[in-house]
Amino acid sequence: MMVGSILNPINSSMLAVALIPIGAAFGVPPSQTAWLITGLYLATAVGQPVIGRLVDLFGPRPLYLIGTAVVGIAGLLGALAPTLGVLILSRVLLGFGTSAAYPASMSLIRTEADRTGLETPVSILSALSIANQVIAVIGPTLGGLLIGLGGWHMIFTINVPLSVACVILGWLWLPRRPRSRTAAGLDYTGIALFSATLVSLLLFVMQPRPSLWYLAVLAVVLGIAFVVVQLRVVEPFIDLRVLGGNRPLMATYIRQVLAYVVVYSFLYGFSQWLEEGRGLSASATGLLMLPLSGTAVLITVITGRRAEVRGKLVAGSIVLVVACLAPLVADGDSALWMLALIGVLAGLPQGLNGLANQNALYYQADPDRIGSSAGLLRTCGYLGALIAAAANAHFFQHGATTAGLHALSLFLLVLGCVLVLVTVVDRSLAGIGRPQPN
Repeated sequence: MMVGSILNPINSSMLAVALIPIGAAFGVPPSQTAWLITGLYLATAVGQPVIGRLVDLFGPRPLYLIGTAVVGIAGLLGALAPTLGVLILSRVLLGFGTSAAYPASMSLIRTEADRTGLETPVSILSALSIANQVIAVIGPTLGGLLIGLGGWHMIFTINVPLSVACVILGWLWLPRRPRSRTAAGLDYTGIALFSATLVSLLLFVMQPRPSLWYLAVLAVVLGIAFVVVQLRVVEPFIDLRVLGGNRPLMATYIRQVLAYVVVYSFLYGFSQWLEEGRGLSASATGLLMLPLSGTAVLITVITGRRAEVRGKLVAGSIVLVVACLAPLVADGDSALWMLALIGVLAGLPQGLNGLANQNALYYQADPDRIGSSAGLLRTCGYLGALIAAAANAHFFQHGATTAGLHALSLFLLVLGCVLVLVTVVDRSLAGIGRPQPN
């Protein structure tokens, strides 16, 4: 489960230090290489809940095997891509292929707990959080090392051995489940409307300007049609009645969006500034991001032994505000140790919020829809990532300058304060993970 689950965050984050080398290789500006990011995010945002629903219906094994096999094919395609268009296609395939492992893992953990009658050990959810949420920050470091060894092609080639390992391990160890449902009962109309709504919305979010007003209108119209269909069908793709009545789960989704706007703005914005504003190489930038990943992993390991989530979320949101303030003191002459310290501050909320939101969803979601619910959590994360991409494009429209970094930090500071408010007022978090009285 954990090997498969790292595929998505690794592929999402390795590209952070590869955009400039890829742009130079194909002779294209940043406005075109940005589609390498958004292509994967769009595919993942749509693919996670859709494949999660398929996991709910048909079990985790077949979806896991198919998805991880697609990752290997997409990685090989990207490594051999002759044009930027083919490279973007490989990223889209990577987005769909990597969407299977996380909802499959959450479904398997929940069904095994129900089958055995045993409570899921907190350590398992913590390990999955490390593989899914925290491993993303290792991506820039790994990407920088791979680029230094063999060029940008290596960040695609690495998917081939990882895919082979996932297929072998999944084939040998994932439990088989009798197929009790058929594809005939799948809500195809709901899936199509959901996908079209999400793509229209995300395309507008990526470039929110008046000339693209029709995308916002289209998203609203399609969204209304999606709601109408979901309220009428017997077995909807997303049960809006249940979801709408589950306010704690809705709050978890909102926290996920806010947290990941900040996380990905820092991941891409700070790393780009290190290369352009501070003048570091891709390899040096990757290494300088290592304290962020190390801190995130360490705080997840330390706090993951306790099942309670409220303390983690409150602390994570407060530290996130401090992390948003830290880049305001950085400039083109900042010492490397100070830049590493900023990474440490950013790693703390990454580990705390990622782990706590995942664990909250595990207890808040309907057990029969744990796969699609987990997929929606990841969709919220990538919605935050796309908002972050739009924010980076706005504040770095004249290059990754120090002034742009400071303006981005102030924008993120506002979102961080909203996250603190949303977390503190959510009283439902207090009971999650605490032993219930007999």
